[in-house]
Amino acid sequence: MGRRQPLPDEFDGAFSVRIAKASGVGRGRLRGTDLESPFHGVRATPNAGDPGLALADPYERQRRARVARARLYAPRLHFGHFYSHQTAVSIWGGPLPLEFADDDMVMADEDLALHITARGHVPFPRAKGATGHRTLLSLTSVTEHDGLRISWAMLGTLPLIDLIALGDYFCREWRSGYGRPDTGRPPLATRDALRAALDAGRRRGAARLREALESIREDSWSPRETRVRCILVAAGLPEPELNIDVFDESGVFLGCVDMAYPGEKVAVEYLGMLHGQRWAEDVERLAALRAAGWTVIEVTAPLLRRPADLVRRVSAALGR
Repeated sequence: MGRRQPLPDEFDGAFSVRIAKASGVGRGRLRGTDLESPFHGVRATPNAGDPGLALADPYERQRRARVARARLYAPRLHFGHFYSHQTAVSIWGGPLPLEFADDDMVMADEDLALHITARGHVPFPRAKGATGHRTLLSLTSVTEHDGLRISWAMLGTLPLIDLIALGDYFCREWRSGYGRPDTGRPPLATRDALRAALDAGRRRGAARLREALESIREDSWSPRETRVRCILVAAGLPEPELNIDVFDESGVFLGCVDMAYPGEKVAVEYLGMLHGQRWAEDVERLAALRAAGWTVIEVTAPLLRRPADLVRRVSAALGR
């Protein structure tokens, strides 16, 4: 058996069959068993679309899987097409609810929809494994992010809390403070910009999008924090302040608190999957807050699935 001819360097990852042929790559080489064919007219070198099989976080795994599929499809993306909906959100890095299969198991990477939208009167996107859409030129502003062509994703069919979490992500202000990352980084969007996009014309789920817009806040750091805040406010409790720096009476910094009622010295902290040094730092931070007279409500994933219990604990701490 002859030695397999190496591909030119520019064909590492996903590439167009048409362009490869024009560059002198033969048909036989393009049918090589070392190349994958994720979409018609596309070849990919091994692991080009691997989102990271070792990821334990299913949310991040699904996000990366959508981005990986978009990169595989990119060589055949029409100049008048762009990525939209859940695909665009994942490229922006935004949070989305988990998608499940019919058997209630977390959906496999390869079954996640790849959303592609045609802008104006260009040909409708048709490809096996892709979901096509069409929009008006007046409703869409296309940009490039991380090398992929996308637009804002107006997902009016998502549940209200998930829409608010998306808005919180896009509108986050990267303010200065103890241990805060990326200070001064501009937000991806503003509430005014989202409102202008919504007002540009009729959109699916417009009423829900407008309701979500009013609940977007600029200092929420995670979708789980957003969910906790929305549960508390919906139950009639006061809206907490978000991610504030807390100091003791001597001016010593105690920690940054996810949600706080400073007047009552009540802190609400969401605790995700914590390991190693991060876990130890959080233990010390919460201990310092309690030593300074704060009541700390620790919210875990199981408690978040029991919103009535969460509301009762915070209500009791506030003396209501």
